[in-house]
Amino acid sequence: MTSRLFLFGLLMASCSLAMASDPSPLQDFCVAAPNRRVFVNGEVCKDPKLVRADDFFFSGLHVMGDTSNAVGSNVTTVTVAELPGLNTFGISMARIDFAPWGINPPHTHPRATEILTVLEGSIEVGFVTSNPENRLITKGLQKGDVFVFPQGLVHFQRNVGNGYAVVIAALSSQNPGVITIANAVFGSNPDIAADILAKAFQVDKNVVYQIQSKF
Repeated sequence: MTSRLFLFGLLMASCSLAMASDPSPLQDFCVAAPNRRVFVNGEVCKDPKLVRADDFFFSGLHVMGDTSNAVGSNVTTVTVAELPGLNTFGISMARIDFAPWGINPPHTHPRATEILTVLEGSIEVGFVTSNPENRLITKGLQKGDVFVFPQGLVHFQRNVGNGYAVVIAALSSQNPGVITIANAVFGSNPDIAADILAKAFQVDKNVVYQIQSKF
C-alpha cells in the first residue's frame, strides 16, 4: 500500500512539473489576434488563412534603448504582445541596454526561466534563493558569457564597466511577466499601508513615505 501511495505521489509530482510551463501547441501555429473580445489563457488564434510572414517577424533589436533614466537601463521586449507569432510557442526574448554602472533592478518573472548572454560589456548578475535560506548567488560576466535565472526567483543585473553594455535574454514563456520589487512594494496602486511596510522592513513609517513618494 505504501509503495502504491509513493508511486501515486511521484506521478502527481511529475504531472505538476510537466504542466509548469506554457502549454504545447496543438497545431503548426496560432498567431495571436489580440483585438478579439474573448478572454482565454493566452491569445485567441488568428484565422490561419489570414496569417502572413509579418506575423512571425519583429525588427528593432539592433537599436540601442534609451538608458537615460533613474536606473540606467532599458529593456526592449519581444513577447507575444510585440510578435503575435509567438503565441503558444512558450518562448520570448529581450534586449537589455545598460548605461555605465546602470542596473536592471531586482525583479522576478513569475512565468519563465531566463537565460542571458552578454553581447558587450561586463555585467554583474545575481539571484536570491527562496525562504528561509535567501542565499545570494552572484557572478561577474564578460562578453560571450551565459547565465540562467530560475523561474520566479528575484534577480538583477548591473553594468560594472565604464562603457555601455548590452545583453540578450531568452525566456521560457510567450508572456513571462515582470514584477520589479521596488515598484511593486513601494509603487502599488493604491499604496500598501505604510505601517505594514514599516513593520516588514523594520523602519520608521516616515522612511516608507519617503520611498513611496519616489514611485
